Amino acid sequence: MKTYSVQVLDSNKKIYSNHIKLGGFDPKGNKIGFTNYFMTLNGKPFFGISGEFHYSRYDENLWEDEIIKMKNCGINIISTYVFWIHHEEQEGKFNWTGNKNLRHFVELCDKHKLYMIIRIGPFSHGEVRNGGLPDWLFGQTFEVRSNNEDYLKYVRKFYSEISNQIQGLLFKDGGPIIGVQIENEYMHAGAPWELTTGVSNDWVTAGHDGESHMKILKNIAVEEGIISPIYTCTAWGGAAAPTDEMLPMWGGYAFWPWIFYGDVKEHPATPEYIFRDYHNNENRHLYNFEPQYNPEDYPYACCEIGGGMTVFYKYRFIVPPESVKAMSIVKIASGANFIGYYMFHGGSNFKGHINVYLNEHAVPKISYDFQAPLGEFGQVRESYKHLKLLHYFLKDFGEELCEMKTILPEDADKIVPDDVKTLRYALRVKGNSGFLFINNYQDHIQTQRQDEFKINIKLSNENVLIPEIGAMSLEKDNSCILPFNINLDGINLKYATAQLITKINYNYEDYYFFFIPSGMQGQYCFDSSDIANIKIENGEYEQMNNETIAYIDKNAKSLLNLTTKNGRKINICTLTEADSLNFWKVRFNHKEYIVITNANLIVSENEFKLECMETENVYLSIFPKFNNIKSIVGGQLESEVNTGIFLTYKINLNIRMFNYEVKPIAKNKVIVNFKDNFDEFKEVLMKIDYFGDIGYAFIENELINDNFYNGSTWEIGLKRFEKQLLKNGMRIYISPVKSDFIINNDSPMAGRNEFSGEKVAIINSIQIVPVYEVKIDFGV
Repeated sequence: MKTYSVQVLDSNKKIYSNHIKLGGFDPKGNKIGFTNYFMTLNGKPFFGISGEFHYSRYDENLWEDEIIKMKNCGINIISTYVFWIHHEEQEGKFNWTGNKNLRHFVELCDKHKLYMIIRIGPFSHGEVRNGGLPDWLFGQTFEVRSNNEDYLKYVRKFYSEISNQIQGLLFKDGGPIIGVQIENEYMHAGAPWELTTGVSNDWVTAGHDGESHMKILKNIAVEEGIISPIYTCTAWGGAAAPTDEMLPMWGGYAFWPWIFYGDVKEHPATPEYIFRDYHNNENRHLYNFEPQYNPEDYPYACCEIGGGMTVFYKYRFIVPPESVKAMSIVKIASGANFIGYYMFHGGSNFKGHINVYLNEHAVPKISYDFQAPLGEFGQVRESYKHLKLLHYFLKDFGEELCEMKTILPEDADKIVPDDVKTLRYALRVKGNSGFLFINNYQDHIQTQRQDEFKINIKLSNENVLIPEIGAMSLEKDNSCILPFNINLDGINLKYATAQLITKINYNYEDYYFFFIPSGMQGQYCFDSSDIANIKIENGEYEQMNNETIAYIDKNAKSLLNLTTKNGRKINICTLTEADSLNFWKVRFNHKEYIVITNANLIVSENEFKLECMETENVYLSIFPKFNNIKSIVGGQLESEVNTGIFLTYKINLNIRMFNYEVKPIAKNKVIVNFKDNFDEFKEVLMKIDYFGDIGYAFIENELINDNFYNGSTWEIGLKRFEKQLLKNGMRIYISPVKSDFIINNDSPMAGRNEFSGEKVAIINSIQIVPVYEVKIDFGV
């Protein structure tokens, strides 16, 4: 057993305000502001949780449910690019209809009480053709992304058009738009001019005019009516970031497919999963963080934490779901009080009027799935389930966390990415309270279980040894956040080897929900002086040295009931990690509920829906309990049972067989014919298991989806193509790779190498999986 120690010499963070020229009021008097460390809402710390969702890459008829899914995951800000080429592919002909209806998208975010940040370019990148610039800008007499007056006239017209779409929806008018990003990676990154790709290979310039260009663009936006309390800019890679007018934003990716367009043969393990202190004036030269300002003067805010990554042709890989949660945990421990994911929701590139394909050539023509927490067709991924728990914690306890200072153990800065033996941990602390962050994930390398360790936190007036009895272990690729000296409504929780998710109040009693990270033994240590009575289900406790220690059965739900000496009751529900992934906190009919279910929830204020697939029945455990179910559309209630504090329903779905035919033409070619309509299904997913280079899906002669093979199952949502499919069916073609093409599925790394050899392409199986929707009326 090994004991690690960390000394907390100064736990008070220096926080000040009134020096950042950002902020504003809405008509109701709600105020957005900033300290040097965090964003504020009505004077209180606000932890921003932003997720990127490109409206123009998704069917507008399906936007609302996907927005609700993001909210149900704890997202409180939706960010989106406004791609110039999507709206003005032909010069002077703007299109704001259909999937390009920015106004309607913003209105839906407003309806569901989500803030927004719009990223208005003019250059965006986002793996869009020309980085989002229209083709007609190529070969003009001026240079794009410059202070040239003729270029800026075109930008002004674009910004004016955006402004027309969002008037009345800005924060100052009571709308959801609280932020505007100007440009993207200016003076850091460009993009190919796709007109020239494969011939002269001209590139859109990264820009040369420095901060003056960024300020000019912001001034144009303001003059055209795009007025926001927050203006942001990307700051990584030496990008121009005028901090006197904009909030610098940061990020991190662990998968770098662009490096394989040089002479790189193998992806390195990245430094993204090592704890740092980004909000420290002594740390101005860290990995991917070299600000041109004093770090302690501005919040460390992230707009692009890799929620996944799109597969490039020359680099095929699978993003492990654990990697996304781990990066968020590392960023938060390192001082981030605002996190944003790129992407949080995948999408598809639509067809252009002039250029059929609007993608950057290195990525798929249609698919922009990005391996995101929510997939190209709304699929709920494992990363979504992991992040949901983290986000609920941030929403409920972010106000306290925002004021906590980053504390690193000695020699933390000496850890290197390929060191998987040394325990990686950090603290966020205020006074004697805080959270312990542990990370056991590292990209592009095999990690190992961290076995039998303790951590001794040396505070100014005491030592907190976690745990006092026994030891901790953490499974490979896992990461977690553990509390210490947290006040649970009058009871001091000295430490827990369980991760805090959320809390809810019911009948004037607080209920706290935790889960036990994989590898841990659940243990809670309380100050006995605060406790008058204790009861426990699926666990046991002992009292020693003025402390009460509860030991939790890691294989079952546990309920711990505590009564304070003044009669207040506190309840702690501990879940297994498996149960935690099916855990939801939703607001319905003006009340908060905890739900554990094997379905996906789409719950808004007035509607309670389940999304189900690959199961015939659904269980639904709810706390607090509803009085009754009035009706169910899409299933039948089989049973209703009290299970501890939960009321658990079992619902049988209205399952029916889906009639289709797969007609093989060759090993790498099939025709799929559809004989039934799709009316009874929310979505119909086609799952294709294949080996090859690129998968192509056609209806008649039109490409409707594509996939760069990376070893995972290719999924296509079919319902949006129902009419064409019933009439014409679908043709699947897999282009071959040479037999010695290497896809390494044992690790996230898989580079593509060219050799001579036999060509190989094969379709192993095609499966059609209906997605069912169940609507429940609880009669409330």
